[in-house]
Amino acid sequence: MTADASPTVAFQGNSGSYGEIAALNAMSTPPGTTVNTLGYPTFHELLRAIENGEAEYGVLPVENSLMGAIHQAIDLLSDTELHVIGEVVVRVSHCLMALPGVELRDIRRVLSQQPALDQCTNLIKEYGWHPVAKHDTAGSAKDIQERGARDEAAIASRRAAELYGLNILKEEVEDEAFNYTRFMVLSRHEPLPSDAPHKTSLVFAVRHTPGFLVETLSELRGLNLSRIESRPRRDRAWSYLMYIDLEGKASDPQVALALAGVLRKASYAKIIGSYPMALAPVE
Repeated sequence: MTADASPTVAFQGNSGSYGEIAALNAMSTPPGTTVNTLGYPTFHELLRAIENGEAEYGVLPVENSLMGAIHQAIDLLSDTELHVIGEVVVRVSHCLMALPGVELRDIRRVLSQQPALDQCTNLIKEYGWHPVAKHDTAGSAKDIQERGARDEAAIASRRAAELYGLNILKEEVEDEAFNYTRFMVLSRHEPLPSDAPHKTSLVFAVRHTPGFLVETLSELRGLNLSRIESRPRRDRAWSYLMYIDLEGKASDPQVALALAGVLRKASYAKIIGSYPMALAPVE
């Protein structure tokens, strides 16, 4: 995704979070160009910042390779009028960090976002530390730095340690090395034309008729579906939305024909975006 000089990209969390790492790598900019990042406490505030022009772009985490879909973010995609213009995949490599001079034997509590704590259970159990869930990973590092807590450690990115002056005691402390988070890049404007390989994301609902969901999904036969997931509708009990990611541009003849078939059969449908896919993760 190309962008104007010095784009502003919004993310959820504090500086040093994996969201900020995604924001810094979300746009293709000329060498030497500064990418400005803005952190927001919640996903709702992130989207609002893009909608009202505080930020030109934003990155929204939608799934993690270990923990699965990030449901709050997924649900917001069906409500927003913003366009998905790309994706970025970030390698999640957790570090254990503490104030300078603090050693492993000094630690009593370890702070991080709950998913990060869940991804590092082996380390926490090994040392018998008390896990404390915080709002985000980098915010945990910032909190320890601001309070001068010498019996606590944070689990966050290497960038967070650098920003908040903490020492890294251990690297790659996650239980599983195959740990990646996928972010969608959002904008008020549609993506620019590109010949890069694309994904198309859509959401739809169907009538409660026997076999009708299978019939609707059959419209996508012959296409490579990279994700399929159902989520409860928030406006109707016991009714569900289907979220689909498929490979290909919405304008490709085979994809366009399939989407038209889904739109004809669905009681509700929305194309969330058709955008260049991430070809390699940010390490």
